Amino acid sequence: MTRITISDAEWQVINVIWDGQPMTSQEIVAELSATTNWAPATIKSMLHRLTKKEVLTFAQQGNRYVYSARVRRSDCVRRECRSFVEKVFSGETSSLLAHFLKSSKLSAEEIQDLRNILDEQEAQS
Repeated sequence: MTRITISDAEWQVINVIWDGQPMTSQEIVAELSATTNWAPATIKSMLHRLTKKEVLTFAQQGNRYVYSARVRRSDCVRRECRSFVEKVFSGETSSLLAHFLKSSKLSAEEIQDLRNILDEQEAQS
């Protein structure tokens, strides 16, 4: 898949769809109207943009449009993370991790989870 740029507002829309798909445009508008101050026309414009970007697909059922994601959340998150690491940390993942570890208060369970992940990475090397 080619590089797709999803705006912050579009992320809000696609997250709603990933969580509830398939969804009608009315369901999407209702959910986003409860958490944003966007007009229904704004939400429908974003649905149209995401469809043009081939992030969403839709089927017409009578006079309703039913939307589903064409891309997996994990794929979009992976691409966005890579882009962030490249842009902010010059591609150095260890710098990103060090920054977050130094600026976060982690529970004992979270620390153990991180140790387990590092042990798995070390075993694969």
